[in-house]
Amino acid sequence: MLWKRLRLTLDMIKFEHSVFALPFALTGALLAFRDTGYQGAAVKILWIVVAMVGARSAAMAFNRLVDASIDARNPRTRTRHLPAGLLSRGFAWGFVAAACAVFFFAAWQLNSLCLRLAPAALAVVFFYSFTKRFTSFSHLVLGFSLGIAPAAAWIAVAGSLNPRILWLTAAVTFWTAGFDIIYACQDYEFDTAEALHSVPRALGVAGALWVARGLHVTMVICLLLLVSQLSMGALALAGVAAILGLLVYEHRLVKAHDLSRVNAAFFTMNGYVSVLFFLFWAADIYFLQRPGV
Repeated sequence: MLWKRLRLTLDMIKFEHSVFALPFALTGALLAFRDTGYQGAAVKILWIVVAMVGARSAAMAFNRLVDASIDARNPRTRTRHLPAGLLSRGFAWGFVAAACAVFFFAAWQLNSLCLRLAPAALAVVFFYSFTKRFTSFSHLVLGFSLGIAPAAAWIAVAGSLNPRILWLTAAVTFWTAGFDIIYACQDYEFDTAEALHSVPRALGVAGALWVARGLHVTMVICLLLLVSQLSMGALALAGVAAILGLLVYEHRLVKAHDLSRVNAAFFTMNGYVSVLFFLFWAADIYFLQRPGV
């Protein structure tokens, strides 16, 4: 019974979507290792992954709890686990507590600064769940919730923050906000009826899609600035070009008058974006950034 509820909980929080932020966090870690050396790299990466999974799991379960009554009224989300009664709120709260404990333990294993910053990180990712009740900037708050991952990974490796990595934080923030706006277009009518705040509700679906395009262009600019700031090589630039191509294709999938392919744009394409980014940048660091190369 416990295993079944845990399986349902992992399905509720879309555990597999950890792929969105995790590759960017690992990239931040590799960039820090490039500066500090690779001693103890395997152990640090293990605890970074555990911390990322713990924080995201806590945040997603918390979001489902906070939004349960809204989800119950939305035809698109009323079959989610809490509104449908597949999981109890008590079990979900217990899962949030357990995930938070895992996150804090992983932060403690990394270094003292990570542990001191852990409550602030959780505050950011929990705060997002309330934002659509009062601001259309909720998409950017979600973006920042994921964007802090590479900066946090740098801190986990180096024990301090290098301002250069904040270009990657900005890139992830704008990328996430852009695809979240695309996803929110599905709920334009519901958000309007419920007086919930979103860019689609504020600007209409067509206007929201233009904002998403602008955010994704800004993401690419931030990545180019990161390449410059960190003196990355040709493979990193190729990775940025690949991401640009994927984003162009993503936006071709979604039209203001046809949102039938939003899920493909949201889940599939953005999964490719994060994984390909990591592969190109990891290859650049390994093949082009080693001493003597």
